[in-house]
Amino acid sequence: MARVAVTLAAALAPIAGLIASVPTADARPPDELTAAARVSLRGHGYGHGHGLSQYGAQGAALQGKSYRQILSFYYPGTKMASVRGRIRVLVTADDSNDVVVRARPGLRVRDRADQRAFDLPTRDAINRWRIKPAKGDRSVSVVQHHTSDGWHRWRVPGRGELQGAGQFEAKGPIGLVLPGGSRTRYRGVLRAAYPSAGSHDRDTVNVLSMNKYVQGVIADEMPASWRQAALRSQAVAARTYGAFIRRDNRGDYYHICDTTSCQVYGGVHAETSATDRAVAKTAGQVRSYRGAPAFTQFSASSGGWTADGGPPYLPAKRDPYDNWSGNSVHTWSTRIATSTLEAAYPSIGRFERIRVKHRDGHGQWGGRVLRLRVVGSAGAVRVSGDDFRWTFGLRSNWFTFV
Repeated sequence: MARVAVTLAAALAPIAGLIASVPTADARPPDELTAAARVSLRGHGYGHGHGLSQYGAQGAALQGKSYRQILSFYYPGTKMASVRGRIRVLVTADDSNDVVVRARPGLRVRDRADQRAFDLPTRDAINRWRIKPAKGDRSVSVVQHHTSDGWHRWRVPGRGELQGAGQFEAKGPIGLVLPGGSRTRYRGVLRAAYPSAGSHDRDTVNVLSMNKYVQGVIADEMPASWRQAALRSQAVAARTYGAFIRRDNRGDYYHICDTTSCQVYGGVHAETSATDRAVAKTAGQVRSYRGAPAFTQFSASSGGWTADGGPPYLPAKRDPYDNWSGNSVHTWSTRIATSTLEAAYPSIGRFERIRVKHRDGHGQWGGRVLRLRVVGSAGAVRVSGDDFRWTFGLRSNWFTFV
């Protein structure tokens, strides 16, 4: 199940029609808006609001809080623990049926049928290597090298082809060549994995240690220029999230993806000295609950209140750290043309009014919108606050009419 966490990487991107504004007083505006040329909204925060607020982590760090204090605040009831082992990451940008890597000294290919590894030759003429499915036999993989005149088969010593799925290995980063020609370097192993037994397809899966994985996550989720306490809290949250998902998907051919549907992972290109230091200073550390990694969700900005995420350690609570001068998404405003509403909900006919039916009860205006009703000349629709948010590109489901 996808666990979408809209994070700081997305929050810092420009979004048309969203304008940062100054927070208003706690007076609650009416929760109904009648026919108008446009619906004007004011809101708080960016993302689902569960767990750690990334802007809040920086706000807390600016107030002198340590990363352990930040984590204890956003994940109350969790404790420090440690994890080991490797994690399997699906490389979603590689949608081809093979795994292509740049030639480099020390490159090896391993046959996962019997775990035997083979050194690949280094010649000036060879610029790429690839693993691809063999024709006719779903279980066999072919190894090829590329030169100026195209692809050529490389005979695996003693067997010709790999007898199972294969993977590329090296002591340093491996350069993956994507279908469009772009290249990204990854630590660990690049595996041509079967999505299921007997599959004709192959997916590219990066297998690496948890700490090396987190090095490729932090700077894609939080600005590397932020305080070390914030970066270290993000490192622990990201490592814990990865460990939780790994445990949940332990039997699958990959544990976690590399997009915001899981958490963003960019490989070596996402690493910086500051974020690498945060990983090193928190090496192996996770937050645990009842002896297992916690579901450490996070999003860009809580808006001043975190939202109930389900487990006891993801409560709805006031967040005193989120509202600081550098947080442009603590409060925002936008407008939706009524013609856009009518196009999204054609069954209502001509737009007449919109009314919030239920909120979560936490924070300004009564908190996040849970349900609302859109009424028109031909009928009405009931939608959740989250559905309304995604339909119209709002930063969160915490909003009111103005």
